[in-house]
Amino acid sequence: MKKIIWFLFFACCLQTISFSQGNFVIQNKRESDKIRFKLINNLIIIPVEINGIELSFILDTGVNKTIIFNFLNISDSLQIKNTETIFLRGLGEGEAIKALKSTQNISKIGDAINIDQELYAVLNSNLNFAPRLGFPLHGIIGYDLFKDFVVEVNYVSKYIRLTNPNVYKAKPCRSCETLNMEFYKNKPYIYLDVKIAEKQIPVKLLIDSGGSDALWLFEDDSLGIKTSNVFFEDFLGHGLTGSVYGKRSKIEEVSIRHFKLNKVNVSFPDSESLIYVKQHKDRNGSIAGDLLKRFNLIIDYSSKTISFKKNKHFQDDFSYNKSGIELEQNAVRLVKQKDYNYIAKADFSKDDNNVSKTPIVLNASYKLALQPAYSIVELREGSPAEKAGLMLGDVLVSINNKSTDRYSLQEISHMFYDKHGQRIKLEVEREGVALTFVLYLEDVFEK
Repeated sequence: MKKIIWFLFFACCLQTISFSQGNFVIQNKRESDKIRFKLINNLIIIPVEINGIELSFILDTGVNKTIIFNFLNISDSLQIKNTETIFLRGLGEGEAIKALKSTQNISKIGDAINIDQELYAVLNSNLNFAPRLGFPLHGIIGYDLFKDFVVEVNYVSKYIRLTNPNVYKAKPCRSCETLNMEFYKNKPYIYLDVKIAEKQIPVKLLIDSGGSDALWLFEDDSLGIKTSNVFFEDFLGHGLTGSVYGKRSKIEEVSIRHFKLNKVNVSFPDSESLIYVKQHKDRNGSIAGDLLKRFNLIIDYSSKTISFKKNKHFQDDFSYNKSGIELEQNAVRLVKQKDYNYIAKADFSKDDNNVSKTPIVLNASYKLALQPAYSIVELREGSPAEKAGLMLGDVLVSINNKSTDRYSLQEISHMFYDKHGQRIKLEVEREGVALTFVLYLEDVFEK
């Protein structure tokens, strides 16, 4: 019944609002709307309705197609139609992935609506980013939204504002830096300077709000783009076609005109993961979430400009996971928890002075509850975690003597970014056996 009402409401709106096929239009007089988002692992997660179903999408400047993950057969619930089979390529060492291309879908983001949304439903059931984020995630949207609006991104207050370019009025901002964007296959690129081994190097970078790291660079000895002597091999993330591995290091500086960021984290992905993305030969890498979040942004595809205004995160140190552990929330486990609402004993009989013999006492009883299980799915070779004896598949039970059911996946992962030498005690379950390990976080750049 709810879905029928929604479509009836939409039909009424058609009489008063003019839509263009494949474009978003804002359904209010201001022609502007503010949408709250969650910031998880430096990724912007926004609420999106597809054919009346509420979902969560990554807002990703680095994609030119709107993608639905089909690990829960969600495309059946969305009633997607007019499908054809295609194959998609992206970051990762695997083969192209199979997807269903669908048209004439209805998408809604805040007051913005598109009545002919093109979707790509990925058929690989293993392509599921939600366990790594510890948050339900159903898809990715980028170009389809950015092309129709001026998009303001406020990383501090955690909202985006969408405005029709025809009514948008830019405010004077002396503390901002505005750069021109170039486009290749509907993806935006900017030119920055990086300093490596005391050499200033101009680089062309993809603006990639769908990446968690600060900066990715593609090694090129002829340009001087190479890792320093201090680095470590690591898992860098998931792409559409598989896992991405490479080197993590730091570079001396990144310059966005007069904005200078020092000792910036940088990743150098393995060449095997870049065969497809390096089809754009002029590209030198990506600028991603951990760097972008230090600014509030105004992204205007219509004028091909992006404005940077530094925010309170600008001076934050660039840190990274010093444990060598990558966790995934991929199951649940039974946890014994205290139940303070249980009345242990109450004797209401009274003595001769009309006083109860036994007072009512609220004691803690226990109950069993299902809680997320956090498993180790990546373990860096030579890391503190590996040297301590932890193994892939270990399920965390407690951290620093506190049960993991008290924490979200993000809260636990954040502990691994603490200072060099920090002691962390982990209790894990391995094949039904409880084991305890102690490790000390290690910053290879402070040695």
